[in-house]
Amino acid sequence: MIGKRYWIVIWWGILALGVVGLVGAIHWGLKTKWRNLDEVLRGVGTIAVSAGMILLLKQAGGGAGVTLLLASLIAFILAFAIGREKKPPPAHPPDDSPPSP
Repeated sequence: MIGKRYWIVIWWGILALGVVGLVGAIHWGLKTKWRNLDEVLRGVGTIAVSAGMILLLKQAGGGAGVTLLLASLIAFILAFAIGREKKPPPAHPPDDSPPSP
């Protein structure tokens, strides 16, 4: 594979960014009572995908690389599902009566 060494370096950089993001998300989660669980899952997903890609590029670890890629997919899907904003309740409940002219 052409440029394999460069791709490994790139994925190591993404792994470092994932670790920094996860540490920040955990720190923030401790302060906000884990209301940012989606951010924590994104950090876990980033670390898993980059570690999986490094293992695949180095052709090491047997099936661990594919397993990490699958785990990252699950983490990103869960982060998307958890992170969806819920609609706030309406400020005023709707009236059954028509508006007065």
